[in-house]
Amino acid sequence: MSFRRDAPATAAWQVYHNVVTLAPRTTLRIVTYNIHRSRGMDRRTRPARVAEVLRHVDADVIALQEVIGAGPHGGSHIEEIGAALGMGWVMAPTRQLRGHQFGNVVLSRFPVTTHTQHDLTYKSCEERSMQRVDVDVNGHTLHVYNVHLGTAILERRAQAQRLATIVSDRHVTGPKIVLGDFNEWMRGLTTTMLSSRLKSVDLQQFMKRRRHYPGLFPILHLDHIYYDGPLEIVHIEVLRNRLSLVASDHLPLIADIRI
Repeated sequence: MSFRRDAPATAAWQVYHNVVTLAPRTTLRIVTYNIHRSRGMDRRTRPARVAEVLRHVDADVIALQEVIGAGPHGGSHIEEIGAALGMGWVMAPTRQLRGHQFGNVVLSRFPVTTHTQHDLTYKSCEERSMQRVDVDVNGHTLHVYNVHLGTAILERRAQAQRLATIVSDRHVTGPKIVLGDFNEWMRGLTTTMLSSRLKSVDLQQFMKRRRHYPGLFPILHLDHIYYDGPLEIVHIEVLRNRLSLVASDHLPLIADIRI
């Protein structure tokens, strides 16, 4: 097993872009969404369309994967999405894509107190990472882990082992939620391993169909949610409307939680 070391906490891209807009609720809404570089099923790249999908979700915390960030000539998708939603955000880039940062992003209506990026790259496979963002929810800290795992079986197994070790760190206490694109097509080694260390959200308890990828003809279940600590899952749903079906190949997976 071979991993690169975690990125230093003082990296410039870890600055939190703070636009805090608090929304009083009895529950907290969090969503995971692989936006596929803002490229829709119609092959058009439209960050504004992604923002409109997320506006319908109306989440307090948003975990995005496959996001295009800053580049030498502007054109940052996350800046456009964050501004459209009026939400603060922090990015964890895993690699460069045509000169732009590319990776995971967490947006939040609540203040972000800590941001850490853990490298999950396995051997010579494509760079992957896990983003941990600590959010201050009315004086309570919620640890959000935003994940995008690899597509190869051995790669995912190694990444799941490292992920489970990081999330299970006893020095990090309080409610934890792990969500993102796990690229796990069926219940395999990754799902089994993570379910043994964390609580897994069973989508069938909340929805008739677990499968929601690809959005137009769902045959797979790639996006998952795990959690640990004092956290209650109140409701789970997938946003399936005309806009979300074309904005990305994934659909937003939404969780209403209580901490």
